[in-house]
Amino acid sequence: MDDLPSFVTCPPAVRAVDFGHVLVLIDYRTGSVQALQPPAADQWRAISRTGTLDRIAPALARRLLTLGLLAPASGPGPWTPALTASSAQASWGSTEHPAGVTRPPHGPRAGTLTAAAALTAAFASTRHHRTGMRHALTLLSATRAQTVRPATLQQATSAVNAVRRAGWYSPGRTACLEESVAAVLLLRTRRLGVRWCHGIASDPIRLHAWVQTMDGDDVAEPSSTRAYTPVLTIGDRHHQPR
Repeated sequence: MDDLPSFVTCPPAVRAVDFGHVLVLIDYRTGSVQALQPPAADQWRAISRTGTLDRIAPALARRLLTLGLLAPASGPGPWTPALTASSAQASWGSTEHPAGVTRPPHGPRAGTLTAAAALTAAFASTRHHRTGMRHALTLLSATRAQTVRPATLQQATSAVNAVRRAGWYSPGRTACLEESVAAVLLLRTRRLGVRWCHGIASDPIRLHAWVQTMDGDDVAEPSSTRAYTPVLTIGDRHHQPR
């Protein structure tokens, strides 16, 4: 292991989620996701307690360093342990929100036009595969500073539905990331705030982005969203993403 650093750490933008049978690493700088099966996951847990590479296979260490999921450190030391999450019953995609399949409810034309502008901004921030997530988080963080009061559940639901109506007619990709970012931007025009959430579920591993009210109510989401463990949230006063 002469070509490897003596000590490593987990970069702040990388979040680890431990489902027991698989440990998932999410890099919020690049949007990349890496799943570690039990042998590799055990090694990750071991080095997370010390910051030294004495309990990890050199090939695995090199790969994680190359992917940016580990970074050289000046000395030994633990890092934040993985978030423990429960495995959800496998849905195989049959219970997720039918984005782009079910026509959203009708609403005011003016609201849809404003939502279309917000959706265009969301498209612009997320269009690059490797940098889209980082740009989206930067935009969401800036939005957080421009809100003055929390949105009610009714206000937030109206915004999400307006974005979904705009997305229905949009030629671009309108998935949960673009939709949730656009809803936050739309509410910002009224100085209203919500909590943006990004989470993960397993069996199969899947990611989802959605919005909640500041009271923790999921906005215009199916019950299956409760299967997701929030990994990153933006909107809480105590939280600043890195």
